[in-house]
Amino acid sequence: MCAIDTATLKIIHYPDPLLRKVCKPVEVFDQALASLAERMLKMMHEANGIGLAGPQVGVLRRIFVCNITGDPQDDLVFINPELTDLEGEAEGEEGCLSIPDVTVNVRRALSCTLTARDLKGQAIEKSGTELAARCWQHECDHLNGRLITDRMSEADKIANRRSLKRLESEYRR
Repeated sequence: MCAIDTATLKIIHYPDPLLRKVCKPVEVFDQALASLAERMLKMMHEANGIGLAGPQVGVLRRIFVCNITGDPQDDLVFINPELTDLEGEAEGEEGCLSIPDVTVNVRRALSCTLTARDLKGQAIEKSGTELAARCWQHECDHLNGRLITDRMSEADKIANRRSLKRLESEYRR
């Protein structure tokens, strides 16, 4: 992984085109990757989020961090994640650190298995249900250039129209 100045990273907002890019796999597991993950976890906690993916900080690599409890002991880092065994289905409200003040009802699998690599490149596998499964699916969507705005119903579009227009106007400035 090439050196990234983690001090200058910031959460980018909709409609930044970087959020629409499909991310490339991480191939180098080094200190730069560990520093990136550490910075992303800090940013996620500061923003009161439960997940943050590479493209949300302008890094187009397949990495995301998450923590559904808020307890720093539960910080997780997933590199090159893949979802399998998606089962059940439920609709739930989701927000996104890259799309502030917008919430969308999204139908997601209730449980799934996530296989990935850790910061040392070792294979890991976790099974998750409910909020964990929802978070992992949301963050994997980011790695594939997909946003919650893509999943909006007509009612969601109407309810969020002002917030989206404001974000679009701020981005143009």
